[in-house]
Amino acid sequence: MDPFFLYSILIFAVVYICLYLIFFIFKQYNTNLPPGSSGWPILGETMYMAYSSPEKFIRERMKKYSSQVFKTSLLGEKMIVFCGAGGNKFLFSNENKLLTTWWPQSLTKPLICPTQTQNSVKKVALINRTFLREFLKTENLKGFIPLMDSMARDHLNQEWLPFKEVKIYPLAKKYTFTLACKLFLGIEDFRHVKKLLDPFVLVTSGIFSVPINLPGTPYNRAVKGGKMVHGELKKVIRERKKENKILYNDLLSRLMSSNNENRELMNDAEICNNIIGSLLASYDTTSAAITFVLNYLAELPNIFNQVYKEQMEIATCKGPGELLDWDDIQKMKYSWNVACEAMRLMPPAQGAFREAITDFTFQGYTIPKGWKTFWNVYTTHKDPKYFPEPEKFDPCRFEGSGPAPYSFVPFGGGPRMCPGKEYARLETLVFMHNVVTKFKLEKLVPREKIIYHASPVPVNGLPVRIHPHGN
Repeated sequence: MDPFFLYSILIFAVVYICLYLIFFIFKQYNTNLPPGSSGWPILGETMYMAYSSPEKFIRERMKKYSSQVFKTSLLGEKMIVFCGAGGNKFLFSNENKLLTTWWPQSLTKPLICPTQTQNSVKKVALINRTFLREFLKTENLKGFIPLMDSMARDHLNQEWLPFKEVKIYPLAKKYTFTLACKLFLGIEDFRHVKKLLDPFVLVTSGIFSVPINLPGTPYNRAVKGGKMVHGELKKVIRERKKENKILYNDLLSRLMSSNNENRELMNDAEICNNIIGSLLASYDTTSAAITFVLNYLAELPNIFNQVYKEQMEIATCKGPGELLDWDDIQKMKYSWNVACEAMRLMPPAQGAFREAITDFTFQGYTIPKGWKTFWNVYTTHKDPKYFPEPEKFDPCRFEGSGPAPYSFVPFGGGPRMCPGKEYARLETLVFMHNVVTKFKLEKLVPREKIIYHASPVPVNGLPVRIHPHGN
């Protein structure tokens, strides 16, 4: 071939690539993006958000840039943060229209096996929500309440009653994870539960960190923990298959026997992925919710006394050894208002991510296709516009019609509202009932520091002195 012709093709290719890059850069930097900062290269503003607290990070940027929307860089991705009830409503209302499911790499690699594409992540999310909604429908939840109550009683008798002082956070994690293993996997032996719990702690501590897989980093520990969790779950699945029978009393059996949307039985990896998603949703946030509900009950005697009165009215109507039921839960209205106020002030989950599937505008700004979006509870939960005297603990906010729409969002909203919301409500109320009817709580570290992983974590584990009633 003529060398001049080859040279011409090479020049054309170089020019084409250069023009494409110029166009790409021009598009990225001249689009009418929301105001904000991208922070450091690669790291973005992730480290600052982690160390300053998500609440401080969000509030500072809302004040500096915009109270409605701003840009940043988190977890290695260009990110648009939507703010306020209007931002929440926009995101929740445009699911699968302008936005779609997206999980950060720091979450997908430890949780999804094998490491898969975002298409597989979306498939897992869809199957997981479908099965969880079916598994956690009302008639099933009613049947879970006596088991929750029985396990809570056993837990307090074994882990609390023999001691004068306990640490609430690790014990709440132990209880919620043990209960989830029983309901989702049919596992009761805590030695077996512990083989899943220990690596699961590594996962939840690192899934919202910068995805740098170097020894010693939280992300590296999360990846290692994820591999251990997958290994243990695969053993459980193999053992269940050896039984050569299907029991429909736990989530695992249903996943193993049911078809997915392609009408094919799920393979072990898909079953594993969905079980892990269910465990994560039912364990980490719920244990944080329980922890901070008890934290405020220990701090605020007047609130504790009103919860105690309500719960004792229920307890005195029960026969000796009689377990709680659905009707009892429906009577715990003030207790649930207290739990909601605790979740407003100390949300167990920070928010969620989406990905723009097309260019769209919001508040006059352009959000480009492919950019990631984030909604965060702190854009509304402590805004005096929605909650007057936002730092005051006031369960009365949730009486009647409650807060303004899209302002109280601990469980998200729209098509992707957490399918485990009612499960979390039952688990929290059952645990509250058992604790307050047995003990008064005295905080031992009044101003305990809070750090943030997937959920808020008290650095000392929320140590309390327990005072059994009647002593």
